[in-house]
Amino acid sequence: MASILDQIKHRRLSMGLKQHDMMMRVGMSRQQYQRLESKGNPRLDTLELIALGLRSELVLVPQEKLEAVMAVLAGTTTNQPSNNSRPSEPEKPLSDDPWRGLLEDNE
Repeated sequence: MASILDQIKHRRLSMGLKQHDMMMRVGMSRQQYQRLESKGNPRLDTLELIALGLRSELVLVPQEKLEAVMAVLAGTTTNQPSNNSRPSEPEKPLSDDPWRGLLEDNE
C-alpha cells in the first residue's frame, strides 16, 4: 500500500490540480504544501484539512478488514458472508451495499 503522502499526491494529480492550486483549497503556500507532499510529517489536523481540500476522507481500517476494503475499492467482490442477512430474505447485490459485512465484528 502506498504511503499516505503518495496517496495525497496521486489524488491531487488525478483531480488535475497543481501544488499551487492547494493554496486556495487548504490555506497553505505552495512551498509549504510542496514540502509536506515530498517529505512531510503532517499533523492529523493538517491531514484532515488536505483531505477536505481533495474531496476525500481519512479512514482508519482495521488490519483484519483491509483485504476486504481493498477488494471493494478495486471493484472485486469478496466471499465474505454477511452476518446481518436473514436466510429467508434474498441478499441484495454488493453494488447496493458495497460496505456490507466489512465493519461488523465477527465475534
